[in-house]
Amino acid sequence: MTLGSVAHTLDARVLEATKVCLERWGFAKLTIDDIANEARVSRATIYRMFPGGKDVLFEAMRVRELEEFFDDLKGGIIGADSLDELLVRTVVTATRRLREDEHLALMLAAEPGTILSQLTSDGVPRIIRMATTFLVPFADPYLDRDQSKTLIDVLSRLTISYFLAPSDVVDLGDHDSARAFLAPLIATITEQKVPS
Repeated sequence: MTLGSVAHTLDARVLEATKVCLERWGFAKLTIDDIANEARVSRATIYRMFPGGKDVLFEAMRVRELEEFFDDLKGGIIGADSLDELLVRTVVTATRRLREDEHLALMLAAEPGTILSQLTSDGVPRIIRMATTFLVPFADPYLDRDQSKTLIDVLSRLTISYFLAPSDVVDLGDHDSARAFLAPLIATITEQKVPS
């Protein structure tokens, strides 16, 4: 095992311990000692790994969770052979993943204000940046780069909004419902497509 893989494993262990401890105690009550005990490392190790303490550690955990989310999402959209299929699969897979996330559900129940801010005002810029990085390459074959970025921005905001405030009319976790809902957006984008 190389030094780099040991550090990566230790990072993963500390971030997983952070997640477990957050579910147990919440953001406000959680201490670095709690995380160190759960991860079986010293406080000093955590501070060396995450200079700045809990805020830096929480940010690292959020980034890791987003990377995992988008890796899962990629698995759901690979093989889409048209723009409309790509958009439908993106929204459906993302919505289902959000609904199935037990950690997110626990945190929303325990600390709704903190989690809502991470999914709205405070967190949306981070989510949009990561969504753009991960998803724009999938849209690029169908659109120019600016259109791809705009589309991913809109889909991200739309998915978050419908997850946080579910509709009785539209179910973005259902392929048929999502396809019907997205049809006007897809038609508008297709009409505005810049010729190659």
